[in-house]
Amino acid sequence: MILRNLKAGDSLPPLVKEPISKVQLLKYAGASGDYNLIHTDVETARAAGLGDVIAHGMLSMGFLGQFLTDLAGPENVRRLQVRFGAMVRLGDVLTCRGMVQSVEPIDAERSLVTLDIWAENQRGEKVTTGAAEVFLEGGGRGTI
Repeated sequence: MILRNLKAGDSLPPLVKEPISKVQLLKYAGASGDYNLIHTDVETARAAGLGDVIAHGMLSMGFLGQFLTDLAGPENVRRLQVRFGAMVRLGDVLTCRGMVQSVEPIDAERSLVTLDIWAENQRGEKVTTGAAEVFLEGGGRGTI
């Protein structure tokens, strides 16, 4: 994705994910090694007071990582820090969003862009919030 002339206050193009599914949670459990049954077994989740299974917190963090790498390329992601704010449930559609906080020139060829980022569900609730830094080629006037 190409963005030009970024400045503080600019919004980034969103990344909309498919609805969270049981198959996705099972695959993520296997990929991550997190087999906590609150993510895959309804009875366990209900016994824990959750009503139904919930997505792994790290899944929404992974979506934000994808958001950054889609925008800047994996080689240009310098930092990603998140906080988990709300549970993600089956059927939730997460949208990753971001806003530019600052663009600091490093040299004539690139800048460091500081971002506020978040994943929100279809109700507009921020389920994961965070901050990130990515490198921008072109000294602030190139592409991210």
